[in-house]
Amino acid sequence: MASLEVQTVSTAADKAKVGLAIVLLIAALAGFYLLAKQGALVQWATLIAGLIAAVAVFAVSESGKQLIAFGRDSVREVKKVVWPTRKEAVQMTLYVFGFVVVMALFLWLTDKTLEWLLYDLILGWKK
Repeated sequence: MASLEVQTVSTAADKAKVGLAIVLLIAALAGFYLLAKQGALVQWATLIAGLIAAVAVFAVSESGKQLIAFGRDSVREVKKVVWPTRKEAVQMTLYVFGFVVVMALFLWLTDKTLEWLLYDLILGWKK
């Protein structure tokens, strides 16, 4: 099995883009709270515009491109999954519940047997 090495090249420009995205995000949040006296419409417009600008700047950075590629790959993999039918899901759920009941009974019987063995027979502590 060949080992795959992932190399990330992080240039100063890429770091600046990520930094700018963070600054825009903080500015959008600060603007939302500082413009409280201007009204809700101005607050929300500032927040949404700042968030859109931050996402746009991050999306053109190498980290943003990798995140978008990861998202696309994830969606592609989820589409490959064969999901169980409703009948199969109900059957598996009932199997799990049945197993839990059987295990609960087994553990209860084991506990009561050990209690009887230790307390009644060995130690003689009758109830």
